[in-house]
Amino acid sequence: MRAPHRPARDARALLAVLLASALALVGMVLTGTGTATAADVDVIRNGDFSAGDHLAPWSCGPTVTAVNNAATGWDLQGTPAGADYANCSQQVTVLPNSTYTLTAAVQGTYVFLGATGTGGTDPSTWSSNTGWNTLTSTFTTGASTNSVQVWFHGWYGQSAFLVDKVSMVGPGTGSPSPSASVTTSVSPKPSGSGSPSPSASTSTSASPSPSSSGTTPPPPGPKHKLTGYWQNFYNGATPQRISDVPAAYDIIAVAFADATATQGAISFTLDPALSTKLNGYTDAQFKADIAAKKAAGKKVIISVGGQNGTISVASSAAAANFANSAYSLIQAYGFDGIDIDLENGVNATYMAQALHTLAGKVGAGFVLTMAPQTIDMQSTGTEYFKLALATKDILTIVNMQYYNSGAMLGCDGGVYSQGTENFLTGLACIQLQGGLDPSQVGLGVPASTSAAGGGYTSPATVNAALDCLAAGTNCGSFKPARTWPGIGGAMTWSTNWDALAGGGIANTIGSHLHAMP
Repeated sequence: MRAPHRPARDARALLAVLLASALALVGMVLTGTGTATAADVDVIRNGDFSAGDHLAPWSCGPTVTAVNNAATGWDLQGTPAGADYANCSQQVTVLPNSTYTLTAAVQGTYVFLGATGTGGTDPSTWSSNTGWNTLTSTFTTGASTNSVQVWFHGWYGQSAFLVDKVSMVGPGTGSPSPSASVTTSVSPKPSGSGSPSPSASTSTSASPSPSSSGTTPPPPGPKHKLTGYWQNFYNGATPQRISDVPAAYDIIAVAFADATATQGAISFTLDPALSTKLNGYTDAQFKADIAAKKAAGKKVIISVGGQNGTISVASSAAAANFANSAYSLIQAYGFDGIDIDLENGVNATYMAQALHTLAGKVGAGFVLTMAPQTIDMQSTGTEYFKLALATKDILTIVNMQYYNSGAMLGCDGGVYSQGTENFLTGLACIQLQGGLDPSQVGLGVPASTSAAGGGYTSPATVNAALDCLAAGTNCGSFKPARTWPGIGGAMTWSTNWDALAGGGIANTIGSHLHAMP
């Protein structure tokens, strides 16, 4: 049966209703609760550098210019020179308690993008890539934040870089920029130089805007890094303050954090016995020494585990405890990150969960290293190898312990004895072929015969192994089928034992690493 006929509504009344509805929606988005919020727009002005004189309203240093590329249009080019690393910034009006996504297309070595004055955690991201790639970060403004400073820059001593398509998408303030849009991502520009490096757009760095902080960040670390463990105890090796650690060490791992009664949680206390050996070494001096190393471009991290370490992260609750307690130590002492040296078992699933949570808390500049035993990295099926692969996006380097193990299998199936070059190259190539980036693979060796029960390897042999892996030269009887010029570096247990033995690791291996191309 048809419904009873109803008279048509007045067309003018219907039009008025539609117009009123449309006007109510302009610039507003209805939330699930029926409340209205400002629509997302791009609040950056002249983010593609095509308007006016191409620089305004950006405030840029003298080494920044606008360039018109035939293939890509207008870009901003920065050429770091001396202490000037080509900074640009723009003050942007925002709304309080609002989330914004900052994005830019960049090309070049050490290009940084970030924002300051957000009222929360200031974002900072970077990449090092010869092809165009995209930097992106998201942040939330504070309760009283009405403006933030967006910035980008290169790094001194590095080559020229390009920036384009800078956008910051979030709630508008009623005065959107001329190029406002609701696009939430920037597509990388075309590149004829190949694909980006695996970590190019996900890496982060503690690099403040020089125009906002007035400070110059430390220079980027070397391509091939030397890591040394610093002993927070005395066992016959030379007692050291952090300031005593030679400059050849790029990463200093403070050994060790302590387990607590709470599963997964860690703590740290400067050893009183060590302090006595040093004629007094206070927490304040320790923290000041860490800050000085960081100002010199070094990284100082807290190591978890060791031979007697009993820390276990085998549940989500333990993972949260680990991340929260580690973050507290990082904040208290100024550590750059953490080293995982658990020698009594590791749960890849929950430790990876903990480390990703911790990386999210630390943000820019987070350093993650690992020092598994040889048996832990014999195949990608071991828990430690799975952990390394699961955290590859935030992993700095794995410095496997090439000692205290006896003979082991190499990647070619050969059996090699510890203390030999074949042992180093044959076992390293398991990790290199197993999915880790070359920069994430380091050679961990004892600093002297006193530093380990077995496996001491002379610095000259370590250097030969590095040459073999990086360039295919100075190889022993085993020569890998390919080379890895980006090999990460080397590690030693410990800086204290190295000092007692005359500094062969720092002087011989350190100088060799830093001279490698």
